Amino acid sequence: MSSRFARTSDNLERLVENSFRAIDEGSYELKRSASHNAISVKKAISACRHAALITEVKFSSPSRGKIREIGTPAEIAIAMEDAGAIALSVLTQPYLFDGSLGNLLAVRKAVSIPLLMKDIVVSEVQIDAAKQSGADCILLIKAVFDRNLAEAGIEKLYQYALNRELNVLVEAHTEEEYAECLAANYELVGINNRNLADLKVDITNTERLIKTKGKGKSVIISESGISKPADIQYLRRIGADAFLIGTSIMETDNVGAKVRELYSAI
Repeated sequence: MSSRFARTSDNLERLVENSFRAIDEGSYELKRSASHNAISVKKAISACRHAALITEVKFSSPSRGKIREIGTPAEIAIAMEDAGAIALSVLTQPYLFDGSLGNLLAVRKAVSIPLLMKDIVVSEVQIDAAKQSGADCILLIKAVFDRNLAEAGIEKLYQYALNRELNVLVEAHTEEEYAECLAANYELVGINNRNLADLKVDITNTERLIKTKGKGKSVIISESGISKPADIQYLRRIGADAFLIGTSIMETDNVGAKVRELYSAI
């Protein structure tokens, strides 16, 4: 697939195009695997007596460029787990994020907590790769499917992942997306405080959506823009159950110390 979205200025379309490009180039083909018994992200969140942190192994991002050059994925993951992270998000998208399935495989061998394969998932190919790489959970971004940018609908890929014994985190940004996630009774719902259209961050987006639409039966994970204990205390107070944090941890000199600081916020 050469160019699904020619010369697009739309950030979301660019991210999706990169996923199809990576699929075409064989980035999700593996010669080895890391089989293990599936670990529940939901149970890990409910068992946490402090701040339920899903910390992210991420070396670059579209909004910040290069974030970190020090440490291997395994070393960083071990430091995060030792400091209290209840799960890890590992970037596997090679373009703009410097991620890879190799990083996910390395982290799986290094830690025993649940792993989220963080990617712009548009195909069953990526879900198969997640399972083979030792992930326990995948991410589905609601906006991708609402705009018909993936190779199949969200329910098909959601069920495909469940059939592979993977948890699914469905991510919303707008009130409409969030309401539809609650109506579908998705077990894990992420509220992204970053608008993927312009990459701007507003941490109060989590509060706005929860206050407007409630929480239903879903476990709510607030994502993006979280950098200090006060952010976690605020988000927990308004109803967030867990917190996905990447850049503010990865850009620090001492990953373990930063995770410990955030973990102890509650």
